[in-house]
Amino acid sequence: MSATSEPLVKLDGVRKVFYTDEVETHALSGIHLDIKKGEYISMAGPSGCGKSTLLSILGLLDSPTEGEYVLNGTPVANLSLSERARIRNREIGFIFQAFNLIGDLNVYENVELPLTYRDMSAKERRERVEEALLKVGMSHRMKHYPSQLSGGQQQRVAVARAVAGNPSILLADEPTGNLDSTNGEAVMNLLRELHAGGATICMVTHDPRYAKYADRTFHLFDGQVVEETHEAKAEEELEESGFKL
Repeated sequence: MSATSEPLVKLDGVRKVFYTDEVETHALSGIHLDIKKGEYISMAGPSGCGKSTLLSILGLLDSPTEGEYVLNGTPVANLSLSERARIRNREIGFIFQAFNLIGDLNVYENVELPLTYRDMSAKERRERVEEALLKVGMSHRMKHYPSQLSGGQQQRVAVARAVAGNPSILLADEPTGNLDSTNGEAVMNLLRELHAGGATICMVTHDPRYAKYADRTFHLFDGQVVEETHEAKAEEELEESGFKL
């Protein structure tokens, strides 16, 4: 991608203040962030540093108190609720820590559900669902219900649901938080494979092992970006020098 091309995501001076009982809580303080198409970004930091708040703003689930957010060339500040919902459905794929699958729907129906809100034929929905489940290795479980799946399998279904709509960006909020180490590694490898296939990913994590899967990591503390590291670049430089991580 050329250096002059516009970023997929651009945050400029984003602040978020919560007001409760005459107390101001500054969750985000002057965030500047660009994400290019095809990048894998992680946001790391301790609990309460603003990671999830920032992800909610990126996902159009919340709005900044100040600052500008441009998604795929569209400033989002003055969008109506219906416009925000439409863009969220078409442009953004969510992967949550708690999976957020619907217990009364089987795997196929869970993945298909967001697509039913689009002007899309049943044939196209079926093709997208089947392709997404194939990507995550869950085609053989499409008729099972969430309660019949392990945590790792549920998260794979959640990833399939996120990618089925072919979003511009995947937002992953602590995607390994409810998984053991083996399943956590499996989900992280799946995200890495999706990124290798061209997906743009922004992931929140508190685990430095998983932050290193990303191209760039933004370290947050008290609502501010205090450091940016380039994990993939550092790894490449080490390998070129004859060392491996």
